[in-house]
Amino acid sequence: MNIGIIGTGNMGRILVEALIDGEAVSPSSMLITNRTIAKAMLLKDKYKGIRVGANEVEVAAQSDLIFVCVKPLDVFKVIDKINPHLTENKCLVSITSPISTAQIESKVSCSVVRVIPSITNRALSGVSLMTYGESCRDNWRLEMDNLMTKISVPVDIDEKVTRVASDIVSCGPAFFSYLLQAFINAAVKETEIDEKVATVLASEMIVGLGELLKQGHYTLPSLQEKVCVKGGITGEGIKVLDNELGEMFEHVFQATHAKFKEDLDKVELHISKH
Repeated sequence: MNIGIIGTGNMGRILVEALIDGEAVSPSSMLITNRTIAKAMLLKDKYKGIRVGANEVEVAAQSDLIFVCVKPLDVFKVIDKINPHLTENKCLVSITSPISTAQIESKVSCSVVRVIPSITNRALSGVSLMTYGESCRDNWRLEMDNLMTKISVPVDIDEKVTRVASDIVSCGPAFFSYLLQAFINAAVKETEIDEKVATVLASEMIVGLGELLKQGHYTLPSLQEKVCVKGGITGEGIKVLDNELGEMFEHVFQATHAKFKEDLDKVELHISKH
């Protein structure tokens, strides 16, 4: 199977690296391109065997499975260019959340899948959010599930929870790294600990927390109960978090959903003009 990647920006590059490092595909089976070809060439230098196409049309013509990893407003521009090569036996994968599989299916005759990846996939972990088009062939459903299993835990989602699922899976690493950095900064400000030491301790703590959950030793509530001994120091810290956290995360989801609505409106306007 020949795999094409159109767009090697942040997420396109992560997909290329994860698929190859996870041994989901061989470099020689991959044909990539980018508006700035130099970015694609960096991946060719890293993985011998990868081929770089001159443009999106060349990639689509020579690929069975085509990932479109461009900005939302550029997706349909790319589809219009490559559409003559999207035959019924091929599969088109979009990685952008504001565009539904139904919107893409209305334009093409091939199978359609939306995959929303996460930066955690680069470590061959985390979740990839999967939504299959109504007309997606069974062989492509199986192929995509097998492919994404090599680099993540693929989870099928309904269109109506796309944004919140993306917030948790894709935005979550940035949100919690921000909180962890604030945690470190506060430790340095309030005590005599060195920033480098605090960063090592906090980073290893979060890795260990992930392993506890992954290995099934604790759930989130049971872990808190285990560490938070009655009358102990952890409990005092939890009291502060409980008092000061308030509706912060509710506000986070409100903000992301408002931006998502704005993006949806832009995409729908763009489609109506074309």
